[in-house]
Amino acid sequence: MNNLWRWLSQPPTNGPDSIILIRLMTGGVFFWEGILKFVYPNQGVGRFTKIGIPFPEFSAHFVGCFEIIGGTLLILGLFTRFVSVPFIFQMLVAVLTTKVALYLGTSPLPLPPALPQIGMWAVLHEIRSDYAQIMTCLFLAISGPGRIALDYRRLHQ
Repeated sequence: MNNLWRWLSQPPTNGPDSIILIRLMTGGVFFWEGILKFVYPNQGVGRFTKIGIPFPEFSAHFVGCFEIIGGTLLILGLFTRFVSVPFIFQMLVAVLTTKVALYLGTSPLPLPPALPQIGMWAVLHEIRSDYAQIMTCLFLAISGPGRIALDYRRLHQ
């Protein structure tokens, strides 16, 4: 348990300064997607209700808050692994709850506006942002936030 805590709380911070670009992209997407869950009910409670997420009102607000706070933390490079790891699981849940039904043609969500609308090619097209978020969070969890990060300051005082 101590090793897991140490791994989460002490990410490497010696990566290149350009890691900030990955943090800005990943954190920014989570941040504005979190805000959208509150601004547009069809992106939050309505979407969670349609896809069968339990307690959709609580769940949508919880996820929205986590995305806003976690996205901000990624942008700042603070508690990078504490945020990246749960975001990976969140995105896997998003894929499983939306893309499997799209593949099968049973999605309660509106189909994509243009072909392909169902099947493997529709999934591969629609999964692109989920895939990018999973991979960038995985990168940050492995590589750490880089030197231009609050984690760097926190660990090198």
